[in-house]
Amino acid sequence: MKKLMLGNEAVARGAYEAGVRFVSSYPGTPSTEITESIVQYKDDIFAEWAPNEKVACEAAAGAAIAGARAMTCCKHVGLNVMADPVFTMSYIGANGGLVIAVADDPGMHSSQNEQDSRHYAKASKIPMLEPSDSGECKEFTKAAFELSEQYDTPVFLRLSTRVSHSQSLVELEERAALDLKPYEKNIPKNVMMPAMAVKKHVIVEERQKKLAELAERTPLNSIEDNGSEIGVITSGISYLYAKEALGDRVNYLKLGLAYPMPEDMIRRFAKKCRTLYVIEELDPFIEEHVRALGIPCIGKMVSPGKEKFSYLYEYTAAMIRKAVFPEEAEDEAFAAPEAPMRPPVLCPGCPHRGTFYVLKKLGLTVSGDIGCYTLGATAPLQAVDSVICMGASVSAAHGMAKVRGEEFNHKLVSVIGDSTFMHSGITGLIDIVYNHGANTVIILDNSITGMTGHQDNPLSGKDIYGNPAKQVDLEMLCRSIGVERVVVADPFDVKNFERVVKEETAVDEPSVIIAQRPCALLKYVKYEGKCCVNPETCRKCKMCMKIGCPAISWKEDGEGGHIEIDQTQCNGCGLCMNICPFGAIEKH
Repeated sequence: MKKLMLGNEAVARGAYEAGVRFVSSYPGTPSTEITESIVQYKDDIFAEWAPNEKVACEAAAGAAIAGARAMTCCKHVGLNVMADPVFTMSYIGANGGLVIAVADDPGMHSSQNEQDSRHYAKASKIPMLEPSDSGECKEFTKAAFELSEQYDTPVFLRLSTRVSHSQSLVELEERAALDLKPYEKNIPKNVMMPAMAVKKHVIVEERQKKLAELAERTPLNSIEDNGSEIGVITSGISYLYAKEALGDRVNYLKLGLAYPMPEDMIRRFAKKCRTLYVIEELDPFIEEHVRALGIPCIGKMVSPGKEKFSYLYEYTAAMIRKAVFPEEAEDEAFAAPEAPMRPPVLCPGCPHRGTFYVLKKLGLTVSGDIGCYTLGATAPLQAVDSVICMGASVSAAHGMAKVRGEEFNHKLVSVIGDSTFMHSGITGLIDIVYNHGANTVIILDNSITGMTGHQDNPLSGKDIYGNPAKQVDLEMLCRSIGVERVVVADPFDVKNFERVVKEETAVDEPSVIIAQRPCALLKYVKYEGKCCVNPETCRKCKMCMKIGCPAISWKEDGEGGHIEIDQTQCNGCGLCMNICPFGAIEKH
Protein backbone atom coordinates (compact mmCIF):
# COMPACT_ATOMS: atom_id res chain seq x y z
CA MET A 1 0.00 0.00 0.00
CA LYS A 2 1.18 3.50 -0.80
CA LYS A 3 0.41 6.62 1.19
CA LEU A 4 1.11 10.33 0.78
CA MET A 5 3.35 11.39 3.66
CA LEU A 6 5.43 14.29 4.89
CA GLY A 7 9.12 13.53 4.92
CA ASN A 8 9.05 13.60 8.72
CA GLU A 9 6.12 11.17 8.81
CA ALA A 10 8.03 8.89 6.45
CA VAL A 11 11.07 8.88 8.74
CA ALA A 12 8.79 7.82 11.58
CA ARG A 13 7.35 5.09 9.39
CA GLY A 14 10.86 3.96 8.48
CA ALA A 15 11.76 3.76 12.17
CA TYR A 16 8.65 1.67 12.79
CA GLU A 17 9.39 -0.71 9.92
CA ALA A 18 13.04 -0.95 11.01
CA GLY A 19 11.98 -2.35 14.38
CA VAL A 20 12.94 0.68 16.46
CA ARG A 21 11.95 0.40 20.12
CA PHE A 22 12.97 3.76 21.60
CA VAL A 23 12.82 7.38 20.40
CA SER A 24 13.79 10.40 22.50
CA SER A 25 13.81 13.97 21.17
CA TYR A 26 13.32 17.61 21.99
CA PRO A 27 10.94 19.47 19.64
CA GLY A 28 12.60 21.69 17.05
CA THR A 29 11.27 22.82 13.70
CA PRO A 30 11.63 21.35 11.09
CA SER A 31 12.19 17.98 12.83
CA THR A 32 9.32 17.99 15.35
CA GLU A 33 6.81 15.89 13.40
CA ILE A 34 9.13 12.87 13.29
CA THR A 35 8.72 12.18 16.99
CA GLU A 36 5.08 13.32 17.01
CA SER A 37 4.38 10.77 14.26
CA ILE A 38 6.10 8.03 16.26
CA VAL A 39 3.30 8.30 18.85
CA GLN A 40 0.91 6.37 16.58
CA TYR A 41 3.19 3.33 16.93
CA LYS A 42 3.02 3.38 20.72
CA ASP A 43 2.35 -0.36 20.96
CA ASP A 44 5.81 -1.04 19.51
CA ILE A 45 7.89 2.07 20.18
CA PHE A 46 8.40 4.03 23.39
CA ALA A 47 8.64 7.73 22.57
CA GLU A 48 9.33 10.70 24.79
CA TRP A 49 10.02 14.41 24.86
CA ALA A 50 13.28 14.92 26.73
CA PRO A 51 14.18 18.17 28.53
CA ASN A 52 16.82 18.91 25.87
CA GLU A 53 18.64 17.34 22.92
CA LYS A 54 21.67 16.23 24.93
CA VAL A 55 19.49 14.24 27.30
CA ALA A 56 17.53 12.84 24.34
CA CYS A 57 20.68 11.65 22.62
CA GLU A 58 22.06 10.11 25.80
CA ALA A 59 18.80 8.27 26.43
CA ALA A 60 18.77 6.92 22.88
CA ALA A 61 22.42 5.96 23.20
CA GLY A 62 21.63 4.04 26.37
CA ALA A 63 18.80 2.19 24.64
CA ALA A 64 21.13 1.27 21.76
CA ILE A 65 23.86 0.06 24.13
CA ALA A 66 21.21 -2.04 25.87
CA GLY A 67 20.46 -3.82 22.57
CA ALA A 68 17.51 -1.93 21.04
CA ARG A 69 17.30 0.02 17.84
CA ALA A 70 16.96 3.64 18.96
CA MET A 71 16.63 7.08 17.41
CA THR A 72 16.87 10.70 18.45
CA CYS A 73 15.63 13.62 16.34
CA CYS A 74 16.57 17.31 16.34
CA LYS A 75 16.99 20.41 14.23
CA HIS A 76 20.43 21.62 13.24
CA VAL A 77 20.96 23.84 16.30
CA GLY A 78 19.73 20.96 18.48
CA LEU A 79 22.64 18.95 17.13
CA ASN A 80 24.92 21.55 18.71
CA VAL A 81 23.34 20.76 22.08
CA MET A 82 23.79 17.00 21.69
CA ALA A 83 27.29 17.20 20.19
CA ASP A 84 29.05 15.97 23.35
CA PRO A 85 27.44 12.51 23.45
CA VAL A 86 27.39 12.31 19.63
CA PHE A 87 31.16 12.54 19.32
CA THR A 88 31.74 9.98 22.06
CA MET A 89 29.14 7.57 20.66
CA SER A 90 31.17 7.59 17.44
CA TYR A 91 33.86 5.82 19.47
CA ILE A 92 31.53 3.56 21.45
CA GLY A 93 29.42 2.46 18.52
CA ALA A 94 25.87 1.15 18.62
CA ASN A 95 25.01 -2.32 19.80
CA GLY A 96 21.36 -2.17 18.82
CA GLY A 97 21.55 0.48 16.10
CA LEU A 98 21.48 4.24 16.70
CA VAL A 99 20.22 6.84 14.21
CA ILE A 100 20.38 10.61 14.71
CA ALA A 101 17.88 12.43 12.51
CA VAL A 102 18.84 16.08 12.03
CA ALA A 103 16.85 18.62 10.00
CA ASP A 104 18.66 21.66 8.62
CA ASP A 105 16.83 24.90 7.90
CA PRO A 106 18.15 26.63 4.75
CA GLY A 107 16.50 30.02 4.56
CA MET A 108 16.13 30.13 8.36
CA HIS A 109 12.36 29.80 8.36
CA SER A 110 12.42 29.08 12.08
CA SER A 111 16.06 29.26 13.15
CA GLN A 112 18.70 31.67 14.38
CA ASN A 113 21.37 30.49 11.95
CA GLU A 114 21.83 28.51 8.76
CA GLN A 115 24.47 25.94 9.68
CA ASP A 116 25.23 22.89 7.56
CA SER A 117 25.07 19.68 9.62
CA ARG A 118 27.17 17.72 7.15
CA HIS A 119 30.23 19.16 8.88
CA TYR A 120 29.23 17.26 12.02
CA ALA A 121 29.39 13.98 10.09
CA LYS A 122 32.94 14.71 8.99
CA ALA A 123 34.06 16.03 12.37
CA SER A 124 32.60 13.13 14.36
CA LYS A 125 33.45 10.51 11.70
CA ILE A 126 29.89 9.29 11.58
CA PRO A 127 28.26 8.30 8.26
CA MET A 128 25.41 10.48 7.03
CA LEU A 129 22.53 9.63 4.70
CA GLU A 130 20.57 12.34 2.89
CA PRO A 131 17.16 11.53 1.36
CA SER A 132 15.52 13.67 -1.32
CA ASP A 133 11.83 12.86 -0.85
CA SER A 134 9.44 11.07 1.47
CA GLY A 135 9.92 7.68 -0.15
CA GLU A 136 13.64 7.92 0.40
CA CYS A 137 13.07 9.23 3.94
CA LYS A 138 11.49 5.92 4.84
CA GLU A 139 13.97 3.73 2.96
CA PHE A 140 17.04 5.66 4.08
CA THR A 141 15.91 5.45 7.70
CA LYS A 142 15.79 1.68 7.42
CA ALA A 143 19.14 1.65 5.63
CA ALA A 144 20.64 3.84 8.37
CA PHE A 145 19.82 1.25 11.01
CA GLU A 146 21.31 -1.52 8.90
CA LEU A 147 24.51 0.48 8.47
CA SER A 148 24.58 1.33 12.16
CA GLU A 149 24.58 -2.29 13.20
CA GLN A 150 26.79 -3.53 10.37
CA TYR A 151 29.54 -0.97 11.03
CA ASP A 152 28.94 -0.50 14.78
CA THR A 153 28.40 3.25 14.50
CA PRO A 154 25.73 5.87 14.99
CA VAL A 155 24.36 7.10 11.65
CA PHE A 156 23.12 10.57 10.78
CA LEU A 157 19.98 11.02 8.69
CA ARG A 158 20.06 14.57 7.32
CA LEU A 159 16.87 16.28 6.24
CA SER A 160 16.08 19.86 5.32
CA THR A 161 12.96 21.98 5.74
CA ARG A 162 11.65 21.14 2.25
CA VAL A 163 12.27 17.41 2.62
CA SER A 164 10.75 17.35 6.11
CA HIS A 165 7.64 19.30 5.18
CA SER A 166 6.98 18.17 1.60
CA GLN A 167 4.72 15.26 0.74
CA SER A 168 5.30 12.39 -1.64
CA LEU A 169 4.27 8.75 -1.96
CA VAL A 170 5.61 6.18 0.48
CA GLU A 171 5.21 2.45 0.15
CA LEU A 172 4.16 0.94 3.47
CA GLU A 173 5.66 -2.37 4.56
CA GLU A 174 5.52 -4.58 7.61
CA ARG A 175 7.53 -3.98 10.75
CA ALA A 176 10.70 -6.05 11.11
CA ALA A 177 10.44 -8.58 13.91
CA LEU A 178 13.69 -7.99 15.76
CA ASP A 179 14.68 -9.25 19.18
CA LEU A 180 16.76 -7.19 21.54
CA LYS A 181 20.43 -7.80 20.94
CA PRO A 182 22.23 -9.37 23.90
CA TYR A 183 23.69 -6.95 26.41
CA GLU A 184 27.09 -7.80 27.81
CA LYS A 185 29.31 -5.82 30.12
CA ASN A 186 32.13 -4.54 27.93
CA ILE A 187 34.32 -1.93 29.60
CA PRO A 188 36.84 -1.44 26.74
CA LYS A 189 33.97 -0.77 24.31
CA ASN A 190 31.57 1.29 26.38
CA VAL A 191 33.69 3.19 28.92
CA MET A 192 35.36 6.11 27.18
CA MET A 193 38.10 6.95 29.62
CA PRO A 194 41.40 7.89 27.94
CA ALA A 195 42.98 4.43 28.04
CA MET A 196 39.97 2.95 26.25
CA ALA A 197 39.36 5.88 23.91
CA VAL A 198 42.93 5.75 22.56
CA LYS A 199 42.31 2.23 21.31
CA LYS A 200 38.81 3.00 20.04
CA HIS A 201 40.10 5.83 17.86
CA VAL A 202 42.08 3.22 15.92
CA ILE A 203 38.86 1.28 15.36
CA VAL A 204 37.05 4.42 14.21
CA GLU A 205 39.72 5.08 11.57
CA GLU A 206 39.50 1.47 10.38
CA ARG A 207 35.73 1.91 10.15
CA GLN A 208 36.24 5.04 8.07
CA LYS A 209 38.16 3.05 5.47
CA LYS A 210 35.40 0.44 5.27
CA LEU A 211 32.75 3.15 4.92
CA ALA A 212 34.78 4.78 2.15
CA GLU A 213 34.76 1.46 0.31
CA LEU A 214 31.01 1.21 0.88
CA ALA A 215 30.53 4.65 -0.69
CA GLU A 216 31.86 3.29 -4.00
CA ARG A 217 29.33 0.47 -4.27
CA THR A 218 26.25 1.37 -2.24
CA PRO A 219 22.98 1.85 -4.17
CA LEU A 220 22.45 4.93 -1.97
CA ASN A 221 24.75 6.64 -4.49
CA SER A 222 23.55 6.48 -8.08
CA ILE A 223 24.46 7.75 -11.55
CA GLU A 224 21.88 8.81 -14.11
CA ASP A 225 23.56 8.82 -17.54
CA ASN A 226 21.47 10.83 -20.00
CA GLY A 227 24.22 11.00 -22.61
CA SER A 228 24.99 14.62 -21.87
CA GLU A 229 28.33 16.42 -21.77
CA ILE A 230 27.11 18.27 -18.67
CA GLY A 231 27.29 16.55 -15.30
CA VAL A 232 25.70 17.48 -11.99
CA ILE A 233 26.79 16.13 -8.61
CA THR A 234 24.15 16.76 -5.98
CA SER A 235 22.23 15.34 -3.02
CA GLY A 236 19.10 15.79 -0.94
CA ILE A 237 16.49 18.33 -1.97
CA SER A 238 18.96 19.95 -4.38
CA TYR A 239 18.68 16.83 -6.54
CA LEU A 240 14.95 17.40 -6.98
CA TYR A 241 15.46 21.09 -7.71
CA ALA A 242 18.06 20.18 -10.34
CA LYS A 243 15.83 17.53 -11.90
CA GLU A 244 12.96 19.98 -12.13
CA ALA A 245 15.17 22.67 -13.63
CA LEU A 246 17.39 20.64 -15.95
CA GLY A 247 15.43 17.48 -16.69
CA ASP A 248 17.25 14.87 -18.78
CA ARG A 249 19.58 17.36 -20.42
CA VAL A 250 22.36 16.62 -17.92
CA ASN A 251 23.84 13.60 -16.21
CA TYR A 252 23.44 13.21 -12.45
CA LEU A 253 25.51 11.74 -9.67
CA LYS A 254 23.19 11.65 -6.68
CA LEU A 255 24.92 11.13 -3.34
CA GLY A 256 22.48 9.52 -0.94
CA LEU A 257 25.42 8.71 1.31
CA ALA A 258 26.42 12.29 2.02
CA TYR A 259 29.43 11.21 4.10
CA PRO A 260 31.83 9.62 3.49
CA MET A 261 31.75 10.40 -0.23
CA PRO A 262 33.16 8.16 -2.97
CA GLU A 263 36.33 9.02 -4.87
CA ASP A 264 36.52 6.58 -7.78
CA MET A 265 32.82 6.96 -8.52
CA ILE A 266 33.17 10.74 -8.75
CA ARG A 267 36.24 10.43 -10.98
CA ARG A 268 34.44 8.04 -13.33
CA PHE A 269 31.45 10.33 -13.52
CA ALA A 270 33.55 13.44 -14.10
CA LYS A 271 35.52 11.82 -16.96
CA LYS A 272 32.33 11.49 -19.01
CA CYS A 273 31.43 15.17 -18.61
CA ARG A 274 32.91 18.20 -20.37
CA THR A 275 31.38 20.52 -17.76
CA LEU A 276 30.77 19.52 -14.16
CA TYR A 277 28.47 21.35 -11.74
CA VAL A 278 28.14 20.73 -8.01
CA ILE A 279 24.70 21.79 -6.78
CA GLU A 280 24.15 21.81 -3.02
CA GLU A 281 22.49 24.15 -0.56
CA LEU A 282 24.51 25.96 2.13
CA ASP A 283 28.22 25.11 2.31
CA PRO A 284 30.38 23.66 -0.51
CA PHE A 285 30.71 20.35 1.30
CA ILE A 286 30.60 18.14 -1.80
CA GLU A 287 32.45 20.70 -3.88
CA GLU A 288 35.41 20.77 -1.47
CA HIS A 289 35.64 16.98 -1.77
CA VAL A 290 35.50 17.11 -5.57
CA ARG A 291 38.14 19.83 -5.78
CA ALA A 292 40.36 17.95 -3.32
CA LEU A 293 40.36 15.11 -5.85
CA GLY A 294 41.79 17.53 -8.40
CA ILE A 295 38.59 17.64 -10.45
CA PRO A 296 37.57 21.02 -11.90
CA CYS A 297 33.95 21.89 -11.20
CA ILE A 298 31.56 24.81 -11.12
CA GLY A 299 29.86 25.68 -7.85
CA LYS A 300 30.40 28.21 -5.09
CA MET A 301 34.20 28.23 -4.73
CA VAL A 302 35.31 30.60 -7.49
CA SER A 303 36.38 34.22 -7.59
CA PRO A 304 33.82 36.67 -6.15
CA GLY A 305 31.20 37.69 -8.67
CA LYS A 306 31.76 34.62 -10.84
CA GLU A 307 30.28 31.95 -8.58
CA LYS A 308 27.26 30.14 -9.99
CA PHE A 309 25.64 29.10 -6.75
CA SER A 310 25.09 30.86 -3.45
CA TYR A 311 26.15 29.94 0.07
CA LEU A 312 22.86 31.48 1.22
CA TYR A 313 19.31 30.27 1.75
CA GLU A 314 17.23 27.71 -0.13
CA TYR A 315 17.70 27.04 -3.81
CA THR A 316 14.96 27.05 -6.43
CA ALA A 317 14.57 25.32 -9.78
CA ALA A 318 14.57 28.72 -11.50
CA MET A 319 17.87 29.71 -9.93
CA ILE A 320 19.54 26.44 -10.93
CA ARG A 321 18.25 26.62 -14.48
CA LYS A 322 19.52 30.17 -14.85
CA ALA A 323 22.95 29.14 -13.56
CA VAL A 324 23.36 26.17 -15.91
CA PHE A 325 21.51 27.48 -18.99
CA PRO A 326 21.74 31.28 -18.70
CA GLU A 327 21.05 31.73 -22.40
CA GLU A 328 17.50 30.48 -22.00
CA ALA A 329 14.80 33.00 -21.16
CA GLU A 330 12.79 32.47 -18.02
CA ASP A 331 9.33 31.14 -18.68
CA GLU A 332 6.22 31.19 -16.52
CA ALA A 333 6.77 27.64 -15.33
CA PHE A 334 9.91 28.70 -13.49
CA ALA A 335 9.05 32.27 -12.58
CA ALA A 336 8.50 32.59 -8.86
CA PRO A 337 5.47 34.78 -8.09
CA GLU A 338 5.99 37.74 -5.82
CA ALA A 339 4.47 36.82 -2.47
CA PRO A 340 3.26 39.60 -0.17
CA MET A 341 5.34 40.09 2.96
CA ARG A 342 3.78 38.61 6.10
CA PRO A 343 6.09 39.28 9.01
CA PRO A 344 5.60 37.02 12.05
CA VAL A 345 3.78 38.53 15.03
CA LEU A 346 2.70 37.40 18.46
CA CYS A 347 -0.80 35.89 18.17
CA PRO A 348 -3.87 37.80 19.34
CA GLY A 349 -4.21 37.09 23.04
CA CYS A 350 -0.57 35.99 23.42
CA PRO A 351 0.36 36.20 27.12
CA HIS A 352 3.86 37.41 26.25
CA ARG A 353 2.49 40.66 24.85
CA GLY A 354 1.71 42.03 28.32
CA THR A 355 5.22 41.20 29.55
CA PHE A 356 6.97 42.99 26.71
CA TYR A 357 4.66 45.99 26.93
CA VAL A 358 5.73 46.50 30.54
CA LEU A 359 9.43 45.91 29.83
CA LYS A 360 9.37 48.39 26.95
CA LYS A 361 7.52 50.94 29.07
CA LEU A 362 10.12 50.65 31.84
CA GLY A 363 12.98 50.99 29.36
CA LEU A 364 14.74 47.82 30.54
CA THR A 365 17.55 45.97 28.82
CA VAL A 366 16.12 42.55 27.94
CA SER A 367 18.31 39.49 27.42
CA GLY A 368 16.06 37.30 25.28
CA ASP A 369 15.81 33.66 24.33
CA ILE A 370 14.54 31.19 21.70
CA GLY A 371 10.77 30.79 21.44
CA CYS A 372 7.60 32.61 20.36
CA TYR A 373 8.66 35.39 22.68
CA THR A 374 11.67 36.18 20.48
CA LEU A 375 9.06 38.21 18.56
CA GLY A 376 9.20 40.69 21.44
CA ALA A 377 12.08 42.16 19.41
CA THR A 378 9.77 43.18 16.55
CA ALA A 379 7.91 46.47 16.18
CA PRO A 380 6.12 48.03 17.90
CA LEU A 381 7.24 46.28 21.12
CA GLN A 382 10.96 46.16 20.28
CA ALA A 383 11.75 45.18 23.84
CA VAL A 384 14.36 42.45 23.33
CA ASP A 385 18.04 43.47 23.15
CA SER A 386 19.76 40.15 22.38
CA VAL A 387 19.00 36.52 21.50
CA ILE A 388 21.79 33.94 21.24
CA CYS A 389 20.56 30.39 21.75
CA MET A 390 18.41 28.21 24.00
CA GLY A 391 18.93 29.20 27.63
CA ALA A 392 21.41 31.99 26.90
CA SER A 393 19.12 34.75 28.15
CA VAL A 394 19.91 33.84 31.74
CA SER A 395 23.64 33.19 31.36
CA ALA A 396 24.25 36.18 29.11
CA ALA A 397 22.52 38.56 31.51
CA HIS A 398 24.73 37.26 34.31
CA GLY A 399 27.80 38.19 32.26
CA MET A 400 26.32 41.59 31.39
CA ALA A 401 25.68 42.40 35.03
CA LYS A 402 29.14 41.31 36.16
CA VAL A 403 30.94 43.60 33.75
CA ARG A 404 28.61 46.61 33.78
CA GLY A 405 27.81 46.70 37.49
CA GLU A 406 24.94 47.17 39.90
CA GLU A 407 23.32 50.22 38.29
CA PHE A 408 23.08 48.45 34.91
CA ASN A 409 21.72 45.31 36.56
CA HIS A 410 18.82 47.25 38.09
CA LYS A 411 17.63 47.93 34.54
CA LEU A 412 18.31 44.42 33.21
CA VAL A 413 16.10 41.31 32.98
CA SER A 414 16.28 37.91 31.34
CA VAL A 415 13.20 36.60 29.54
CA ILE A 416 12.86 32.85 28.92
CA GLY A 417 10.01 30.43 28.23
CA ASP A 418 9.01 27.67 30.61
CA SER A 419 10.08 24.84 28.29
CA THR A 420 13.30 26.65 27.37
CA PHE A 421 14.03 27.17 31.07
CA MET A 422 13.80 23.41 31.57
CA HIS A 423 15.89 22.85 28.44
CA SER A 424 18.92 24.89 29.47
CA GLY A 425 17.92 27.96 31.45
CA ILE A 426 18.09 26.36 34.86
CA THR A 427 21.88 25.95 34.68
CA GLY A 428 22.24 29.68 34.01
CA LEU A 429 20.13 30.44 37.05
CA ILE A 430 22.34 28.16 39.14
CA ASP A 431 25.31 30.10 37.81
CA ILE A 432 23.76 33.36 39.02
CA VAL A 433 23.02 31.98 42.49
CA TYR A 434 26.36 30.24 42.91
CA ASN A 435 28.49 33.12 41.66
CA HIS A 436 26.88 35.88 43.73
CA GLY A 437 24.76 37.36 40.94
CA ALA A 438 21.72 39.55 41.49
CA ASN A 439 19.85 39.18 38.19
CA THR A 440 16.10 39.20 37.64
CA VAL A 441 14.86 36.33 35.49
CA ILE A 442 11.35 36.38 34.03
CA ILE A 443 10.06 32.90 33.15
CA LEU A 444 7.20 33.09 30.66
CA ASP A 445 5.02 30.23 31.82
CA ASN A 446 2.41 29.70 29.09
CA SER A 447 1.75 26.05 30.07
CA ILE A 448 3.10 24.51 26.84
CA THR A 449 5.99 24.42 24.35
CA GLY A 450 4.48 26.99 22.02
CA MET A 451 6.80 27.76 19.11
CA THR A 452 7.07 24.21 17.76
CA GLY A 453 3.35 23.45 17.94
CA HIS A 454 2.18 22.75 21.50
CA GLN A 455 4.31 19.87 22.68
CA ASP A 456 4.12 18.92 26.35
CA ASN A 457 7.12 19.31 28.62
CA PRO A 458 8.07 18.57 32.24
CA LEU A 459 6.06 21.58 33.41
CA SER A 460 2.79 20.73 31.62
CA GLY A 461 1.82 17.66 33.63
CA LYS A 462 1.43 15.43 30.54
CA ASP A 463 3.75 13.18 28.56
CA ILE A 464 4.02 12.89 24.77
CA TYR A 465 0.97 10.61 24.71
CA GLY A 466 -1.16 13.07 26.66
CA ASN A 467 -1.10 10.88 29.75
CA PRO A 468 -0.73 12.43 33.23
CA ALA A 469 2.91 12.86 34.25
CA LYS A 470 4.75 14.27 37.23
CA GLN A 471 4.62 18.05 36.94
CA VAL A 472 7.69 20.04 37.94
CA ASP A 473 6.79 22.83 40.37
CA LEU A 474 8.54 25.80 38.80
CA GLU A 475 8.36 27.97 41.92
CA MET A 476 9.70 25.22 44.15
CA LEU A 477 12.42 24.38 41.64
CA CYS A 478 13.74 27.94 41.65
CA ARG A 479 13.67 28.10 45.44
CA SER A 480 15.47 24.75 45.68
CA ILE A 481 18.57 26.12 43.94
CA GLY A 482 18.77 29.10 46.26
CA VAL A 483 16.54 31.81 44.78
CA GLU A 484 14.68 33.26 47.74
CA ARG A 485 12.64 35.83 45.79
CA VAL A 486 10.15 34.03 43.51
CA VAL A 487 6.99 35.89 42.48
CA VAL A 488 4.12 34.60 40.34
CA ALA A 489 2.30 37.36 38.43
CA ASP A 490 -0.20 37.65 35.58
CA PRO A 491 1.30 39.72 32.72
CA PHE A 492 -2.20 40.86 31.69
CA ASP A 493 -2.64 42.54 35.06
CA VAL A 494 -0.44 45.30 33.71
CA LYS A 495 -0.34 47.58 36.75
CA ASN A 496 0.54 44.80 39.16
CA PHE A 497 3.04 43.25 36.76
CA GLU A 498 4.78 46.60 36.34
CA ARG A 499 4.95 46.96 40.13
CA VAL A 500 6.45 43.47 40.50
CA VAL A 501 9.11 44.10 37.84
CA LYS A 502 10.11 47.38 39.46
CA GLU A 503 10.41 45.76 42.89
CA GLU A 504 12.39 42.72 41.74
CA THR A 505 14.87 44.63 39.58
CA ALA A 506 15.54 47.00 42.49
CA VAL A 507 16.86 44.33 44.86
CA ASP A 508 20.46 43.16 45.07
CA GLU A 509 19.88 39.42 45.03
CA PRO A 510 18.71 36.78 42.52
CA SER A 511 15.03 37.10 41.67
CA VAL A 512 12.59 35.13 39.53
CA ILE A 513 9.28 36.40 38.20
CA ILE A 514 7.01 33.69 36.81
CA ALA A 515 4.79 35.43 34.25
CA GLN A 516 1.94 32.95 34.33
CA ARG A 517 -0.83 32.90 31.73
CA PRO A 518 -1.62 30.06 29.27
CA CYS A 519 -1.02 30.27 25.53
CA ALA A 520 -4.04 31.77 23.79
CA LEU A 521 -4.10 28.90 21.27
CA LEU A 522 -4.62 26.15 23.85
CA LYS A 523 -8.04 24.58 23.41
CA TYR A 524 -9.14 25.23 26.96
CA VAL A 525 -8.32 28.96 26.80
CA LYS A 526 -11.64 30.70 26.17
CA TYR A 527 -12.33 34.40 26.68
CA GLU A 528 -15.84 35.79 26.79
CA GLY A 529 -16.88 38.34 24.19
CA LYS A 530 -14.86 40.47 21.79
CA CYS A 531 -13.21 43.82 22.34
CA CYS A 532 -14.42 46.89 20.51
CA VAL A 533 -13.69 50.63 20.59
CA ASN A 534 -16.27 53.10 21.89
CA PRO A 535 -15.83 56.09 19.54
CA GLU A 536 -17.48 58.39 22.07
CA THR A 537 -14.77 57.89 24.70
CA CYS A 538 -11.75 57.10 22.48
CA ARG A 539 -9.22 59.95 22.56
CA LYS A 540 -7.19 58.48 19.67
CA CYS A 541 -4.08 58.43 21.86
CA LYS A 542 -2.99 55.15 20.17
CA MET A 543 -1.80 53.59 23.44
CA CYS A 544 -3.51 50.35 22.39
CA MET A 545 -1.38 50.30 19.23
CA LYS A 546 1.77 49.99 21.36
CA ILE A 547 1.04 46.37 22.30
CA GLY A 548 1.29 45.23 18.67
CA CYS A 549 -1.90 43.17 18.62
CA PRO A 550 -2.64 42.19 14.99
CA ALA A 551 -6.37 42.71 15.65
CA ILE A 552 -5.88 46.43 16.41
CA SER A 553 -5.24 48.90 13.61
CA TRP A 554 -5.46 52.58 12.76
CA LYS A 555 -7.88 53.36 9.94
CA GLU A 556 -7.74 56.63 8.05
CA ASP A 557 -11.05 58.41 7.53
CA GLY A 558 -12.37 61.86 6.79
CA GLU A 559 -11.92 62.91 10.41
CA GLY A 560 -8.23 62.07 10.70
CA GLY A 561 -8.55 58.37 11.46
CA HIS A 562 -9.77 56.03 14.19
CA ILE A 563 -8.83 52.85 16.07
CA GLU A 564 -10.48 49.68 14.82
CA ILE A 565 -10.47 46.16 16.29
CA ASP A 566 -10.87 43.34 13.76
CA GLN A 567 -13.52 41.05 15.18
CA THR A 568 -12.27 38.09 13.14
CA GLN A 569 -8.89 38.25 14.89
CA CYS A 570 -9.82 39.44 18.38
CA ASN A 571 -10.18 36.61 20.88
CA GLY A 572 -11.35 38.83 23.74
CA CYS A 573 -8.24 38.52 25.90
CA GLY A 574 -8.78 42.04 27.20
CA LEU A 575 -5.17 43.22 27.35
CA CYS A 576 -6.03 46.30 25.32
CA MET A 577 -8.75 47.15 27.85
CA ASN A 578 -6.11 47.09 30.59
CA ILE A 579 -3.85 49.36 28.55
CA CYS A 580 -6.39 52.02 27.49
CA PRO A 581 -6.14 54.98 29.93
CA PHE A 582 -9.64 56.25 29.10
CA GLY A 583 -11.65 53.02 29.26
CA ALA A 584 -12.59 53.39 25.61
CA ILE A 585 -12.26 49.68 24.81
CA GLU A 586 -15.20 47.54 25.87
CA LYS A 587 -16.40 43.95 25.60
CA HIS A 588 -19.51 42.96 23.70
